[in-house]
Order: sequence, then structure tokens, then C-alpha cells
Amino acid sequence: MQSPATPEFIRAEKREGDTELDAHVFRQALGQFATGITIITTKNADGKYVGVTANSFNSVSLHPPLVLWSLSKKASSHDAFSVATHYGVSVLSADQEALSHHFSTFKGDRFEGLEVIEGLGGVPLIPNALAHFECKVRNRHDEGDHFIMVGEVLRCDFREGEALVYRSRKYFRN
Repeated sequence: MQSPATPEFIRAEKREGDTELDAHVFRQALGQFATGITIITTKNADGKYVGVTANSFNSVSLHPPLVLWSLSKKASSHDAFSVATHYGVSVLSADQEALSHHFSTFKGDRFEGLEVIEGLGGVPLIPNALAHFECKVRNRHDEGDHFIMVGEVLRCDFREGEALVYRSRKYFRN
């Protein structure tokens, strides 16, 4: 029983015999977890830069240095990332919100007119980001409607500054 001072929770529960959990409630619950925003980049088979906004980035291991992120199988960049040998991660600073929007919504050449730093494996990195991770693809895991990419970090750098943070479909500065 909840006390009057306890906020009410919205709950989804998959019970025996159910085929799915309520996706809307699940997405909203996940949205309560504040995350940093990254732009993940690679090159496709034709050598063209490909990039997406992602908040699914996470560390895996220090020894060896491993990171992961996930991408929807429906994403237009899926084919490029599914065969990539390298990828880059640029952790966005608080003043790069426009880049986050651009890489998550723009349908054309997301790199047109954008200066980049070319990293290992020829992957583009976003200038003025708070951190960069240059990764060699180590494993891909097919899970649900996404695939998970694990990369071994070959080189990284960082600078101090405010981070761009995302929670409940809103941007914040941290």
C-alpha cells in the first residue's frame, strides 16, 4: 500500500501467458534513466561517412577496454554498421544539441558541410565533443529489434565541459 506522500507508479507487467510487455510503458520507464548523448560514426562500403545519434552507449570493460552501443535493425544506417570494421563515438557537449537533432532526424547526407576529424579506420569524429572513442568492432549481437555492437577502444581523448544529457524526451545540461 502506498502512503499519500508516495507518487503513483505506472506499471507494465508481463504475466505468464502474455506475449508482450506494454511497449509504451516500457519506453516511458526507460526514459526516466538520464543518459549522455553520442554520435556514432563509421564509413559504408563506398567510403561514405555514416552517423547516428545514440544514447545507448555504455562501457563494458577496462581490461581490455571495451564499449558497446545498440542500433535498431530498421535504421537506415544498419547496413553500414553491420559490416563496419571500425566505428567512432563522439560524446556531445551541452552546446551540441543541434547536432544531436541533425543526426537523429535529417534524412540526407548528415555530414554535408560539417567538418570532421578523421579517426582510426577512417571514421569521422565530431569536433568539440567532450570525448572521442575510436573502436575496432569486436562483436555484434543480434537481440530483439536491435543489434548490439561491442568495440575495443584503440584510442580515446576527452576534455572537461558540460555534457548534453537526455531524459524523458528532453535535453538537459550537466
